[in-house]
This record gives sequence, C-alpha cells and structure tokens, in this order.
Amino acid sequence: MAVAELNGAAIVDEASFHLESRRAFGFPESYADSIDAWVDCMSYLRDEENMTKFRLKPNEVLEIVITDADKLRAAVPDLLEEITFCVGGINERYEDYGEKPALELVLR
Repeated sequence: MAVAELNGAAIVDEASFHLESRRAFGFPESYADSIDAWVDCMSYLRDEENMTKFRLKPNEVLEIVITDADKLRAAVPDLLEEITFCVGGINERYEDYGEKPALELVLR
C-alpha cells in the first residue's frame, strides 16, 4: 500500500493545506492550489498522467495519513470535512469507472 502523510499541525488554512499536499503528493507545477485541482490530481492515481508522484496498480490503495489530525480539526474543521467529502467522491469516481476505490483517509 502506498502512503502519503500530511502534517495536520501545519495545516491552518486552505493555503497551507495545498502547500502540504504539494509536498506529500508531488503535484505538478501547474497545480492550481484549489480543492477542484486537488480532486482532479487525485483522480488520476492509476493513469499515466503524472498528476502525483504516485502510480497505483489496479487494486492498490493510497493511504492518506493526516498526523495531528486533532490540530487540523481545531484550526479548520470545515476543511477536514471537505477533505473527507472529496476522498469519498474520488472513490465513487473510481467505482463509476469499474475500479476499486483508490484512497483511504487515516486520521492520527
């Protein structure tokens, strides 16, 4: 299983979330620092689009570990809720294409 770790203590707003995401996922230079761009990049984990540094095998899952999740939840609870919602939506997108879900969110 592939693992990407986000430092929840470093995420205090949406800008810092995108900075952490760039570091953890290896998004391309063209990444637009928006939730829509995050969803787009995470929707190509099994393709050759090079939208992240990860290239998952057909049934492989990327575990997104958010450390210090309690600090993230305290600083920006709406953002954590949106991340959770987006992970669910991305997994549904994979299922719509006949694939297994590609993401697992772990809060530590």
